[in-house]
Amino acid sequence: MDDRRLAHVVTEVLSPAVVVVLLPFAVAWHATGHEFGPTVLWALVVAVFYSVLPMAFIIRGARRGRWDGHWVREREQRFVPLLMCLVSTMAGLLILVFGSAPRDMLALAASMIATLLACMLITRWWKVSVHATVAAGATATVVLLYGPWLLSLVPLVALVCWARVVLTDHTVAQVIVGALLGPTVGGVVFLLLR
Repeated sequence: MDDRRLAHVVTEVLSPAVVVVLLPFAVAWHATGHEFGPTVLWALVVAVFYSVLPMAFIIRGARRGRWDGHWVREREQRFVPLLMCLVSTMAGLLILVFGSAPRDMLALAASMIATLLACMLITRWWKVSVHATVAAGATATVVLLYGPWLLSLVPLVALVCWARVVLTDHTVAQVIVGALLGPTVGGVVFLLLR
């Protein structure tokens, strides 16, 4: 498999949409004391409102030609998709709050919103890698919950960064800033709120 093909596979398999579906299950499993029913319930709320609905909106917009594809490569086209992500995540947060979700789930939701807001702010002037931001932020979150042995996921963050550069969707600087942004915004907010 050549580098570009591998980079495409990595970009899809370790995309923010996939990571943001899986991460809530890891957090909910810890937050509910490993109870299956509550884990699935809270994880699904976050997965649907923080990943599934935003991606459905983005894909629909890409198919209608509103932006250049489901990863919205052009910085100038990113504001509306990111704004829709924010609206959806805020709705999900309200469901978590009024549903009395576990504290770690609320912390996760808030950390993801804080990270999204940081990405939106940066994107006004510069194109930060959301792939790198989400991968690194998710890694920081599971390390905080389950311990330093999950630092073993860091090579996957590096792989995501490599893929985004190989595909020329981002520069080295854009993936480095993204990889630092996830833990410093998302990780810190998660740590402070849990």
